[in-house]
Amino acid sequence: MFKKKKLFTMAIVTSMAALMLAGCGSSKSNGSEGSSKDVLAKIKDDKKIVFGVKYDTRLFGLKNPSSGEVEGFDIDLSKALAKEMFGSDVKPEYKEVTSKTRVGLLNNGKVDAVVATMTINEERKKEVDFTDVYFDAGQSLLVKKGSKITGLKDLKKGTKVLAVKGSTSAVNIREKAPDTQVLEFENYAEAFTALKSGKGDALTTDDAILYGMAEEDPSYHLVGGTFTEEPYGIAVKKGNKKLVDALNKALKSLKDSGEYDQIKSKWIKENQ
Repeated sequence: MFKKKKLFTMAIVTSMAALMLAGCGSSKSNGSEGSSKDVLAKIKDDKKIVFGVKYDTRLFGLKNPSSGEVEGFDIDLSKALAKEMFGSDVKPEYKEVTSKTRVGLLNNGKVDAVVATMTINEERKKEVDFTDVYFDAGQSLLVKKGSKITGLKDLKKGTKVLAVKGSTSAVNIREKAPDTQVLEFENYAEAFTALKSGKGDALTTDDAILYGMAEEDPSYHLVGGTFTEEPYGIAVKKGNKKLVDALNKALKSLKDSGEYDQIKSKWIKENQ
């Protein structure tokens, strides 16, 4: 009986010790998760910063089929920001995002910051944190030259406007032209291809992006001016104030030094 009691007691002690060790392991894990929320510290430790950028947006982020490199205003700006923040200690890397995927990829840690023609608005502020505005754009319309559509007033019942999923443009055009039919595509390349193949009468997004399409195919042009304000911001995972502050400080330095204007004038000419 005594031997059984002793064995029972030892079993309890062993179980308690195991639970305590598990608790310690859990605590360590939680601590690790907590530190992972500080993306700026992680970037410095990893010696790399992963930017989410567009691969299909001429002038801002477009993958060059010849070199395989992604090029554009957002790319050059993010490189300059990384250099301003970290010198040569941290290497910038790039991962493709679309209007539909960028918030998800940011929040699951696949990218550290999104520099991808992303308009700052109140709804998005609930999901991510934004830097100061890095580019001012406005929504417009792209049509084939000779089109009867010259502006919003011509978007009536029977007309079709093409937009991109997850973009503010799709929301805005439904509000501004409620009678028109809106067709949404996965990305700008698909939407522009659809416009050229006659699947729609106009394509709508920010004017800066549309200028890139018009540059690609001069038989298309912008009409009607801009009908919204679209301030672009760099998005980071919510709660990462240190990273936002570092990006804002670097952005200000680039603007003060004139480097920002040099990058902008290299890519954005028609809408200055």
